[in-house]
Amino acid sequence: MNANYTSQTTTPKQNNALVANSEAPSQDWYLDTGASSHMTNTSDNLYQSTPYMGNDGIFIGDGRNIPIAHSGILPTHNRKFLLSNLLHVPKISYNLLSISQLVKDNNISITFDPSGFVCKDLTTNNQLLRGPCKAGLYKITPTSTTNSQEVACAASTNPNFTWHDRLGHPHFKILKCITQSNSALHISPFNTSCTTCIQCKLHKLPFESSISRAHTPLALVHSDVWGPSPVSSTNGFRFFVIFVDDYSRYTWLFPIIHKSEVTTTFITFTNFIENQTKQTIKILRTDGGTEFNNYAMKSFLHSKGIGHQMSCPYTPEQNGVAERKNRHIVETVRSLLHKASMPFQYWPEATATAIYLINRMPSPNTHDKSPLQLLFYTTPEYNHLRVFGCECFPLLPPHTRTKFDPKSRSHVFMGYSDRHKGYICLDRESHKYFISRHVKFIENSFSFANNSLSLQVSSTDLPYSLLLPTSKSHEFSMHHTSHQPNKRPSPIPTQNPAASPIHSYQNHHCDPTARNSIPPATVQHPMITRAQTGSLKPLQRLNLMANRLNPAGSEPDPTTFKEASKHLEWRQAMADEFLALQQQGTWDLVPPPPNAQVLDCKWTFHKKFNSYGNVARFKARLVAQGNQQEYGIDYGETFSPVDKLPTIRVLFTIALSKGWPVQQLDVSNAFLHGQLTDTVYMAQPRGFIDNEFPDHVCHLRKSIYGLRQAPRQWYTTFMNYLIQLGFQYSTADPSLLTFKQDSTLIFLLVYVDDILVTGNNEALLSDMLSKLHNKFNMKNLGLAHHFLGIKIQKHQDKYFLSQSPYATSILNSINLFNCNPLSNPSCTKLPDQVPIDNNLSANETYKRVTGSLQYLTLTRPDIAHAVNVLSQHLHEPSQTHTYLLKRLLRYIKGTLSFSLPILPGTLTLSTYSDANWAGDPATRKSTTGHYTYLGSTLVSWTVKKQTTVARSSTESEYRALAAATTTPFGSSVCLTTSAFNTASRSTSSAITPRRSHSRTTRCITPAQNISKLITGLSATIFKTRSSG
Repeated sequence: MNANYTSQTTTPKQNNALVANSEAPSQDWYLDTGASSHMTNTSDNLYQSTPYMGNDGIFIGDGRNIPIAHSGILPTHNRKFLLSNLLHVPKISYNLLSISQLVKDNNISITFDPSGFVCKDLTTNNQLLRGPCKAGLYKITPTSTTNSQEVACAASTNPNFTWHDRLGHPHFKILKCITQSNSALHISPFNTSCTTCIQCKLHKLPFESSISRAHTPLALVHSDVWGPSPVSSTNGFRFFVIFVDDYSRYTWLFPIIHKSEVTTTFITFTNFIENQTKQTIKILRTDGGTEFNNYAMKSFLHSKGIGHQMSCPYTPEQNGVAERKNRHIVETVRSLLHKASMPFQYWPEATATAIYLINRMPSPNTHDKSPLQLLFYTTPEYNHLRVFGCECFPLLPPHTRTKFDPKSRSHVFMGYSDRHKGYICLDRESHKYFISRHVKFIENSFSFANNSLSLQVSSTDLPYSLLLPTSKSHEFSMHHTSHQPNKRPSPIPTQNPAASPIHSYQNHHCDPTARNSIPPATVQHPMITRAQTGSLKPLQRLNLMANRLNPAGSEPDPTTFKEASKHLEWRQAMADEFLALQQQGTWDLVPPPPNAQVLDCKWTFHKKFNSYGNVARFKARLVAQGNQQEYGIDYGETFSPVDKLPTIRVLFTIALSKGWPVQQLDVSNAFLHGQLTDTVYMAQPRGFIDNEFPDHVCHLRKSIYGLRQAPRQWYTTFMNYLIQLGFQYSTADPSLLTFKQDSTLIFLLVYVDDILVTGNNEALLSDMLSKLHNKFNMKNLGLAHHFLGIKIQKHQDKYFLSQSPYATSILNSINLFNCNPLSNPSCTKLPDQVPIDNNLSANETYKRVTGSLQYLTLTRPDIAHAVNVLSQHLHEPSQTHTYLLKRLLRYIKGTLSFSLPILPGTLTLSTYSDANWAGDPATRKSTTGHYTYLGSTLVSWTVKKQTTVARSSTESEYRALAAATTTPFGSSVCLTTSAFNTASRSTSSAITPRRSHSRTTRCITPAQNISKLITGLSATIFKTRSSG
């Protein structure tokens, strides 16, 4: 018999099997010297069977071409041999064994004589098998039928394959090299194809490698970024960046959420590796992508004296070391996940294990030494290695179980800890990680293979019913947490800004009568609104801050439920939001009342960033469509105050001068705490429709985002509780509350759900925060670090407020991050020929960028005047204005590191004012400018065009002075109501002409004389400086 199965790539193969096909299928096996692959007529002989891809077939003696159905492997019953590349050909009569394939895979020799054949091990020369010759054929009759389960058990217990799996599916040459240097492992040399390797590591032919090589560690470091991953990890990672030492090929891998994190990751890596090895990086070689070729990276490389080599455009082969290493890592990860049937969302754990193994593998590129040996002069050990993803049983600590509970339960082995000498185990029921050195492994059992708890979700499936909790209590926690003892929760748990919160929730079905018994909230602070006075503000058709910019490099937020449902992090965010709504008892499901207005709702998505511009949290929010509400029917008053921005600077100045720490609090789902007094009905949210009552609607018991009255209800509820605790309103800022008891002073500043608090009594402050935590779902974020998009840094006895990531995002939004910087924000003389800028000439772009710059002035008083000038021409900007805007952006590029200092000192108010008379040549109106210092800290500044035309410079200065005196007066009231009985007096300074003409000053209207009244009330001393 003959079966010629040769490898061809141009045309479909016709494989010869010159054997009669009329006989019934036989279970016997026949040795065939003419067959190039093993063939079987039953799929039961296949282990790790996969459908055969391609149009190849078997050409038999009667001229027919028999198709190939599957391919796989088959370990023999006694586990002495392994049949790899086994083809399932259902219509073939006999099972054929390829002699060439058999001797190559099993490292054996076969000799034939007239009576039969003998198989011997080439290493030991021991006889493994002897068979007879009958009717001219060398037949092997199996002792018993081998089913697929027996085959799986045989394969998993084969020591060669076990080590192949433990080591992450390396090439057989690497396994042979490890065997030669570690004879205690007892691995028999073999050259066998692994189906997992074939499926997961098939690739194109390689390029020629470079002949140059570094001779010392870190002389050349290769780097590349892989991603985005088709499935986000449990922590939101979608990319990873690698750094490869050219000398040792040692590899470091860091998972990241966005490519914008590459620069900060490289800085961290550089500091770490130079400290560990006492070597310095000489050259960094990358592909020239923007994640490497940017201003921040160039600045750091220049400061460290590191050369930067980049491959030519569209020539990734020049960065071949990093490219091949990425392929090696991904192939290993794919093999690990596939072997363990593990969901793809665990790819960071698989990459960490792959790097751990690769750095311990010998390689021909390193003269059969491992990277660990070459870089750290340490011989790797292999006895502790186990199969990734297998079932394991760690010994649980005594405090987590009772005396009658089992000492362990089933976990999944997730790799090796780089900080502990132990194994990382995953409890699939609680989704918590556990690190232990006392672990028992079952390496041929994989929990994810046959368990319905798998969390893998196809990216193409759109779950329209994501998660609906039952009435039982559930607890979820993030995957990166570890087992902790059961402790009483602290009053306000400290929250890492880069981590997501841990929710413990329960679905509440609230009693309507209990809800109605809640008394309506009352407001003790007299708020006079425009609706009460009849002074209504015109509708603003242009919201300059509606389009908030994301930091550089971040992906845009999804805008639809369908788009967000494709990503695990957004699905989890929606589930967290829905469970929070259930926990608060936000609504009751009721049949839709007749003739009632039922509001629609929608999901909104937004990424929250930390002070470094990295994603700290994925936030999904259920929003009611309040535009469908009607005044007087389902809502009334809507006004809710927020704090004034100068108050924030005043608070930090006071705390710094007194040596008090400023803590930052955050209220999760703040609006959900507001008691709703109006009757409002809302449709059930998409993705969470109750299966039992799909036609019911939500009768809102508490306010929800999107309702017109939601901010007011939250403010009222929160402020009333603070007043019950003994706080008092500040007359200067209704969002600033003070607590005074004997010598105790506590200040609390509220901006919707973001809170700053400071005081001189830590014990009382901690007690009050505990009460707030018990009343509201509040997180203590620790020392203030990021408030309202402002980065807060403390260095010794100073604070620095900055918005560098926000400024960078503005430049990136219009592709000006690589522009040439300028040293001043505006110019006194325009060029004769103003250049045209098509990028900024569009009205919408001009409005958006100018509006973003207005928010940037919160910490950049140096651009306040330039932004004021640009803001006066939002509706019809000319080429001159776009030129000035671009000039301002170039100035911002050169001053990205600028920040506003908060300095300690005496709490004395000083205000300075000035005016440019007839500064606007078109209208002849003057511009007022004044700024106020509290001690040495700039706390307030204003640039504004005067409303009327001043007849002289004296009049314009007088008007500027009148406007300026209101600022220190308000700040002085803020201080006195904050229980500071200071003897310091406000000082105002103005620039006035040398001589005042009575004829001019008599024409100034009495409105400007308010400055005299304010001077008397606040004991202001006016210092007049001569203008020359």
